[in-house]
Amino acid sequence: MQFLSTRAETEPHNFSEAVKIGLAPDGGLFVPSELPDLTDEFHTWAGESYAKVCYRFFRRFATEIEDGELESLIANAYTEFDDAKLAPLIELDDRISVLELFHGPTLAFKDYALQLLGRLYERQVAITGDTINVLGATSGDTGAAAINGLIGRSGVNIFILYPDGRISSLQERQMTCTGESNVFPIAVEGSFDDAQRELKVVFGDREFSERIKLSAVNSINLARILAQCVYYIYAWLKIGESRREKTTFVVPTGNFGNVLAGWLAYRMGMKVAGFRVATNQNDILNRFFNTGEYSVGMATRSLAPSMDIQVASNFERFLYYALGGDGNRVRKVMEDFKSTGIFKVDDQSIIKSMSSSRMTDEEILDTIKAVYQKYGYVCDPHTACAFKELDEFEHCVILATAHPAKFPETVLEATGQETIQSSLEALKSREIVKYPLHGDANTIKAFIESKQITP
Repeated sequence: MQFLSTRAETEPHNFSEAVKIGLAPDGGLFVPSELPDLTDEFHTWAGESYAKVCYRFFRRFATEIEDGELESLIANAYTEFDDAKLAPLIELDDRISVLELFHGPTLAFKDYALQLLGRLYERQVAITGDTINVLGATSGDTGAAAINGLIGRSGVNIFILYPDGRISSLQERQMTCTGESNVFPIAVEGSFDDAQRELKVVFGDREFSERIKLSAVNSINLARILAQCVYYIYAWLKIGESRREKTTFVVPTGNFGNVLAGWLAYRMGMKVAGFRVATNQNDILNRFFNTGEYSVGMATRSLAPSMDIQVASNFERFLYYALGGDGNRVRKVMEDFKSTGIFKVDDQSIIKSMSSSRMTDEEILDTIKAVYQKYGYVCDPHTACAFKELDEFEHCVILATAHPAKFPETVLEATGQETIQSSLEALKSREIVKYPLHGDANTIKAFIESKQITP
């Protein structure tokens, strides 16, 4: 299978090439040349392990990788999770289930993609002999998961930009207390959106990107989105067959990648009732799905910091499909959006494809408390955003995106309960090593260049 840019000005790439590059040279995002119809095939995967479902899905996309090698890469990616089911589906009552996606090494849903991506990068280094410099920006969990997936990988440096003071202390420690020589957590001023904007400028310098062998670890990387499709399919197969088409997935999201993955699985034949985009007070996506206008505001700090985002990168992939795969039109829309900060849809069916909700900090605290009191279940502040206005759904699956122990102060305030996790506690005694930088593209490029290694 080949992969195309959403902006139609990049030649087709195979899976490994698209993963290695990350961001397409024309500034667009890679998407499959076609979405396979897996309607009949999905049903045959029922009862398979998580890793086996992942392999069966990926072999439709990573067609240049031999089946045995691909299966081994995927199996190894899921050996460090703390639950045998990897993504257990917890039934709270007959209408609400929770898909727990925090059983990986860094206790967040990003592990499901980044443990695999780290191994794909290592494979690339082994094949080419070239060092890879991985660059990402994080609003909290991506950085830790990316770093963990690349620790000890030969020939790989990893550079993670994060907004200084705008993530939780434990999220920061997960990135800055590794003690690894190939890990460079870069604390920059401003918001995640500021960091993500400069990251795209760095990738836009094609001479630098090609010379340094730069690759993207954010959800702009195609492999991230495809790997996240898997846990939707796996959960859907765990639901009773009579309820699958009546199920709505409710997804806390800021950068739109998590809910996009489910929507793509739906486009490939996973029949469900729909998807709910659950936002915090930084509600650009909620406003879009209610009004049809995508307009940038100011990102403010919240109790759910990983969702403190205004410019959602993966929204471009959604637009590509919503606009009929017209890359030229997407390119024009994104150029206009860059200059005006506003995009309005003409076709109202686009905004009707998903529902959405918004939750303030006060509501987050109230929700964590209410869920604990009603079900005895403790959720983190991001997952809490999904517990809003659920009465309209016959059955829903809420995606639990992070372990509550990553946000102990918020959980304690809401429930009076302490949440402790041993791997997080161990970080508190380790030295923090971070690199405060002015977050402009030229400074970032100079820093990356100064940290080169040989494979």
